[in-house]
Amino acid sequence: MSARRQDGYSVPNEHISGLAAPDARDPEILITGFLVLGAATIGFAAALRERLGGREAGFGPYLLGVTGAGAIAAGLLRRDHMLLHPPDEPDDWQQSWRNDGHDLSAGVIYTTSVAAPLLLARHLARDPQLARLAPVGLGLSATSLALMGVFATQLDRRGNGIVQRVMVSLTMAFMSALAWRMLRDDS
Repeated sequence: MSARRQDGYSVPNEHISGLAAPDARDPEILITGFLVLGAATIGFAAALRERLGGREAGFGPYLLGVTGAGAIAAGLLRRDHMLLHPPDEPDDWQQSWRNDGHDLSAGVIYTTSVAAPLLLARHLARDPQLARLAPVGLGLSATSLALMGVFATQLDRRGNGIVQRVMVSLTMAFMSALAWRMLRDDS
């Protein structure tokens, strides 16, 4: 919804985070999204750790918790501009420490959300209701990792906005499927 409200913003070519920048129209939409996603991911990580036996769950749930913390940080440390190449900035423009912090937070999100399903796989396989999702998580992580490689090799490549959206959506879909299964089991 926020992307439709932006003059000059190209969904296929611009990164998601630009929608939370100070020069975006209604940046609070995406800032709120980052904060809610982060808090919900931390809560989900805690519930998954408990479901998988506490300490027996390994490091996967912890990595998901770090993913959530990264999302909160990404929402608080915003990009400087909505566009990757703002027309009013000189070629030698340097981004702020907040933008650097946002980029670091995004890297944490990408890395931990791809690694967590790999570390969760054997623990999920021991839970009869979650076992079928273990290979799905591995496949989505591998695909997301490949897309991460494409995305990171040239951040301002045409079409990279789509690559980024698919990359993050795959691991989010896996977490959503796990959460849905856990909620169904509890009811």
